[in-house]
Amino acid sequence: MANEVTHQKLVRPVASPAPAPAPVNGSNGVAPAATQRYAPAPRVKKRRNGIWFWLLLFLIVVAAAGWTAYHYLSQPQGQETTGAQATTGTGAHHRGGASDKIRIVPATATKGDVGVYLVGLGAVTPYNTVTIQARVSGQLMEVNFTDGQTVKKGDKLIQIDDRPYVALLHQYQAQKEHDQALLDNANVDLKRYQVLYAQNSVQQQTLDTQVALVKQDQGTVDSDQAQIEQTQLNIEYCDITSPIDGVVGLRLVDVGNQVTANSSSLLIVNQVQPIYVDFTIPEDSVPDVTSKLAAGQKLGVEALDRAQKNKLADGYLLTTDNQIDPSTGTLKLRAQFDNKDNALFSNQFVNAKLLLETKKDVVIIPVAAIQYGTQGTFVYTVDDDDPKSATVTMKNVKVGTIDGDKAEITSGVDEDDVVVVDGVDKLANGTKVIVAKSDDTSGNSGASAPSVPAN
Repeated sequence: MANEVTHQKLVRPVASPAPAPAPVNGSNGVAPAATQRYAPAPRVKKRRNGIWFWLLLFLIVVAAAGWTAYHYLSQPQGQETTGAQATTGTGAHHRGGASDKIRIVPATATKGDVGVYLVGLGAVTPYNTVTIQARVSGQLMEVNFTDGQTVKKGDKLIQIDDRPYVALLHQYQAQKEHDQALLDNANVDLKRYQVLYAQNSVQQQTLDTQVALVKQDQGTVDSDQAQIEQTQLNIEYCDITSPIDGVVGLRLVDVGNQVTANSSSLLIVNQVQPIYVDFTIPEDSVPDVTSKLAAGQKLGVEALDRAQKNKLADGYLLTTDNQIDPSTGTLKLRAQFDNKDNALFSNQFVNAKLLLETKKDVVIIPVAAIQYGTQGTFVYTVDDDDPKSATVTMKNVKVGTIDGDKAEITSGVDEDDVVVVDGVDKLANGTKVIVAKSDDTSGNSGASAPSVPAN
């Protein structure tokens, strides 16, 4: 029966007249079984079996590849996975070879001097500051300086039109001559009245009136002289000169402008040689400073840049303020600097470093060697008794004064001890290390290379 159905599907039937419509069973419209055509069930079953086979094969390949990758990555570097080494799991890495050692940079503890400093925020202040204003009104005729020029006391800076004041001076001089003539005539009359009064030819009242008139004319002449002197002074004010040695700033008014007396600034002159630096220190440190000033000690001060890396100038402490600022708990101090090279500028921000004292002949190591932990402050020292197996030892230390990148050690480290300044983050007590050669430590400040050869 199966063969007949297959044969019937593959062989195209001969064309024949269309058969009559088949009767419909019931109302569902389904044709009789003899006229229905179905795909063979065995062929569909074979396709589904083939898909599951290839899917299973793909999963096996992926699992094998993943296992191989995991096994390869889990092996230590430098260890092969074949031969006796792979089966025993031993090799140079697990035997404590050179790959176990940590490279470190050493420094040798030395003895030297270290300074005790107080550092405070400060600002540069000119020794003298003069804001020049016009003392007379008039037109600006000349500017005899360039912006930023260094000037001396008495140098001519600005010229204001003085012609109106010269004309006024001539007027007052003429008025004085007129009043002086009246005074001279009154004096002549006074002498006549004195003679006549002595001869009882005039009354006392006439003489007294002439005396008063002389004094009145004398006052008029004196007033004229005062006006002359005031006008002469205004003429001098038209010629503005520098009152101090210093540096002029940018001019604020140009030639041709009308200036008014005491109403606007024309320029500013700052005296910058010498120059001041005002800075603050905590109130707890005030007794240490004032006691040394009272004893007549001259305390040095260094002016550092904002990052405290470069020294700008050297000076000395001049004085202190007379009260502590209650809002900040600090005291303002003033230091003086020669500033011959003009390294300091007015209103410049600096860090002032006040030297209180210098500790002599103390043990010094780089600050980078000092570590902090739950066990306290410590350093790692290098044991160089056996150069082939150098190790480090952790030692607790007490740190004294820190001066820049140098630190005073009061206990725990002796002179010529070798400490670790780089690579400490991977160290533990007894760790084997490779000590860098002397040419590897050239970039470390304050560190000198020990005589420990590298493996």
